[in-house]
Amino acid sequence: MSKSYRHGQILKLIRSRRISTQEELAQELRAQGLATTQVTLSRDIRELRLVKTTDGYRETAPAETGPQLTSLAAAFLQDVRTAQNLVVLKTAPGHANSVAVSLDNEEWPEVVGTIAGDDTILVIAPDIQTAESVRAKLLALLETGR
Repeated sequence: MSKSYRHGQILKLIRSRRISTQEELAQELRAQGLATTQVTLSRDIRELRLVKTTDGYRETAPAETGPQLTSLAAAFLQDVRTAQNLVVLKTAPGHANSVAVSLDNEEWPEVVGTIAGDDTILVIAPDIQTAESVRAKLLALLETGR
């Protein structure tokens, strides 16, 4: 697995549960099929700027997020539609990626992921009801952003 993927899995683990030691982290990674050495894990922890607290490993600073979803959506979002468990967002040409990145940075639990093209974003939800909820949340965001 790539370093980027491993880093993503480490961040997902420490955000979702308490992990107090490198050995616990290594065990969790092994359970996901990612065997790492102690040296590699130490390097990953340093590169990710994780700190050990009484509540386990934590990130020292939030990731750089760029512009807020509210402002980008108000400026560029033109349509929000659902199709089964998918939400299709139409943006002004050339702006889908920045809107998708800002949506990803929001880390909404109901959003599984996004795929962006030039003017279209596919937002993946786990089911139809959640997709409708995401659509409503985005439309409400547009109302507050204007």
